[in-house]
Amino acid sequence: MTAAQIISVIVFVVVMAIVVSEKIHRAAVALAGAVIILIITAVSPLFGDPINILTWEQGMEEIDFNTLAVLCGMMLFVAVVKLSGMFEFVAIKSAKICKGNPWKIMIAFCIITAVFSAFLDNVTTILLMGPMTIMLCRMLKIDATPFLIAEILSSNVGGTATLIGDPPNIMIGSQAGLTFFDFIKYDAPCVLIIMVVIIVIFKFMYGRNLGVDPEDMQHVMELNEKDAIKDESLFRLSIVMIVFVTVAFMAHGALNLESGIIALTAAAVILIASGADMEEVIHDVEWTTIGFFLGLFMVVGGMVQTGVIEMVGTWMVEITGGDTVLLIIVLIWGSAILSAILDNIPFVATMIPIIAVMGAQGVDVAPLWWALSLGACLGGNGTLVGASANVVLSSIANREGYPISFVSFTKVGFPIMVVTVLIAMAYMLGLNSIGWFV
Repeated sequence: MTAAQIISVIVFVVVMAIVVSEKIHRAAVALAGAVIILIITAVSPLFGDPINILTWEQGMEEIDFNTLAVLCGMMLFVAVVKLSGMFEFVAIKSAKICKGNPWKIMIAFCIITAVFSAFLDNVTTILLMGPMTIMLCRMLKIDATPFLIAEILSSNVGGTATLIGDPPNIMIGSQAGLTFFDFIKYDAPCVLIIMVVIIVIFKFMYGRNLGVDPEDMQHVMELNEKDAIKDESLFRLSIVMIVFVTVAFMAHGALNLESGIIALTAAAVILIASGADMEEVIHDVEWTTIGFFLGLFMVVGGMVQTGVIEMVGTWMVEITGGDTVLLIIVLIWGSAILSAILDNIPFVATMIPIIAVMGAQGVDVAPLWWALSLGACLGGNGTLVGASANVVLSSIANREGYPISFVSFTKVGFPIMVVTVLIAMAYMLGLNSIGWFV
């Protein structure tokens, strides 16, 4: 290996190690890694032979601006929608439809969380559903922890279904040229099967232990969901906009519009139409996530430019013989297990160019994109640090007196992750056997 290749790998490994340790914020670490390889490339000629890892121009080319546009646009869009009180309205209405029955509420909230996570953003969904769940559980005088864990798992599963549901899918769709409809076609059916299975599992785990006093159930029934609506005109506008945005995402391939353009258009329209306070809305954008992506794209780009990624792709083809079935199995399990340990975002950012290299070498990579998507997104349920939504809701739960530790979550999440990945693997191999992937 050349000096440039060695340094690019060292920077990547150090960045990932610090991200996993959580000693320093991941955005700061990723940006620092990007700066290091840019500086080394720029100044190395002054001290001898140049070490060409990544130039500034190459770094700009490695950044996936479409992914960043989708993230920014949807974060702004959801920040305005939540001002209407829509999420609280849906939660209370669902609880009343369930007649205050805690088991039925758990099912309803899991489904709502999965659906919102598929069409909006799972972290935002968790931020809104968590406090509402805790409020209802306190009224019912039952432990909120099972509900919160079930919602975390449902959020990660639901986010797997669509292009915009989880950041890894946004990245995969952007790089592989996959449309919103493609994700509905390939990922969504598997997600529906998995949701049915995990609800059955929740029934055996929690269903018999959710007894509640009839008087407490009545308190829930006395809630008025209309009181949750903070702005009625914005509430109506939000419903219309969500419908239009969903249709636009589904049709963006036929319209020849990048998904980032759709997301930014949605944000611009609802910001102008609602008259929302831009200063208030802008605070809800997770700028640290944007910064993390920027740095990460460059760090991985350093390995792309130096040829490291091509070497890894060639190695994977050699050890599997390019066999699609074997690659599906290796990729879906490798993605799931590593995404449970690492955050799935940097893992997917690393794997995307590797799959692209395998495609350039004649391997049929069409099913591999879906194996990566399912494995990485479902793997986020394996541990508490597997996905951002896990960390966010556990922080809320701990603050409200319902502690969710790494161990307690993993005891539930990891076995469920294994079951869901087994289902996903069987699903993938079944579709591959009938030539479904094109």
